[in-house]
Amino acid sequence: MSDTVLYEVTDGLATITLNRPEAMNALNNATKDALRDTLRQAADDDGIRAVLLTGSGRAFCVGQDLKEHTESLQKHGGSALNTVEEHYNPITLALATMPKPVVAAVNGVAAGAGAGFAFAADHRIMADTAAFNTSFAGVALTADSGVSWTLPRLVGPGRAADLLLFPRSVKAPEALELGLAGRVVPADELAEAAAETARRLADGPTLAYAALKESLAYGASHSLAETLEKESELQLRAGASEDHKAAVEAFVKKEQPRFTGR
Repeated sequence: MSDTVLYEVTDGLATITLNRPEAMNALNNATKDALRDTLRQAADDDGIRAVLLTGSGRAFCVGQDLKEHTESLQKHGGSALNTVEEHYNPITLALATMPKPVVAAVNGVAAGAGAGFAFAADHRIMADTAAFNTSFAGVALTADSGVSWTLPRLVGPGRAADLLLFPRSVKAPEALELGLAGRVVPADELAEAAAETARRLADGPTLAYAALKESLAYGASHSLAETLEKESELQLRAGASEDHKAAVEAFVKKEQPRFTGR
């Protein structure tokens, strides 16, 4: 993997860190390649039971590296935006469909695709000094990295249109109020709080979490009747897991269940 994306695994928890602090973790091609491939690696590894995504330095990710993008536009014209199909789409899909929970620890500004990646996570913890900015319209672009799908589901279609048409810095308190963040903590407590949350998920019923993610995504675009059928299908799968059996036995014994992710 590129040194622009760090990957560390500890007891089933994969921590992925965007590591271009000098560029506020802007997404150049090397970083996009590495992030896409690292997420796929985490998704395919049965030993990984949760993923924590964060950034190094004072930013989470400010989106596309515009310096590199300017050079690409000069060489390739509009085809420079093929990076959406090559990078942003698979990165967003990997986050949203990861068969294990993903926590985004938003340590600083998350703009453009950086915001999109955070929105695609299952849970967002923000530093009180952090902020979101859609930023696309500011550079005469439309939404990518799934923002046109995730943002309305987080804040509603009206607020989503407002945030996209009039991009601005949405600071942590407002982000919490809007539903963009699940929790806001002091900046010096973010790393510990995010790791604790991700660790709790890594120790949980992994197959049930995967089914919950699938069920929520399915229900967002299907009828109630179709969703009920999907819930039944997924519940049969979850009910056959070792974790469900262990949880029921622990309940009867009035003990805390210990999950293995199987």
